[in-house]
Amino acid sequence: MSPASRTPRIDDPDGPEGPLDPSGMRAQYRTAGLVEEDLATDPYGQFARWFAEAAASGLDEPNAMVVSTADAAGRPSSRTVLLKAFDERGFVFFTNYGSRKGLEIASNPFVSALFPWHPIARQIIVAGRAERVAPEETAAYFRSRPHGSQVGALTSAQSTVVASRAEIDAAYAELAARYPEGTEVPVPTEWGGIRVVPESVEFWQGRENRLHDRLRYVRAGEGWRVERLSP
Repeated sequence: MSPASRTPRIDDPDGPEGPLDPSGMRAQYRTAGLVEEDLATDPYGQFARWFAEAAASGLDEPNAMVVSTADAAGRPSSRTVLLKAFDERGFVFFTNYGSRKGLEIASNPFVSALFPWHPIARQIIVAGRAERVAPEETAAYFRSRPHGSQVGALTSAQSTVVASRAEIDAAYAELAARYPEGTEVPVPTEWGGIRVVPESVEFWQGRENRLHDRLRYVRAGEGWRVERLSP
């Protein structure tokens, strides 16, 4: 598949034409299409195909996804996280359960996850419910992380207000001294995996003239049905 042909108009913000004008930024997607007959039987198989192709394309961090949550009042928030596992049970990332997303998921488990693969004119949108993974799954992943990342997870009370960067660095230094390289860092009690169990998964393929292909798997009992969405 050829990458999208991008011809945005970009102005010099300090030049005579003034600041950048996003209304003039356009890309023409010249790519092969996506048809129902070429899909895998379930969204996990199709995701595996596209994920492998995204990685092979040289795309930077193809496992980066934008996770959107909402609090009990319905106010949304979004952030980028890294996919760390996927299978027929869903898509897994790790976080501090006391973070904003962790607390919002605890009060409202409905989430959306978006893989924005712009350079290859593709995106995948997962919508479903979030649930915590088993503690042993969290522990296994935590042990696979670099030592510094383990100490970092233990250091950070994610999303809470801190007085300064120096406070964060001092807390890290204290824990790094307590748990030097080669020693076992304890798994933080409020840190672990979140699995997004999909109710629908949309595969979006950019096409010319904004007539994109959008095929969505929707859970139907124990299986899936496929819907084509108008672009």
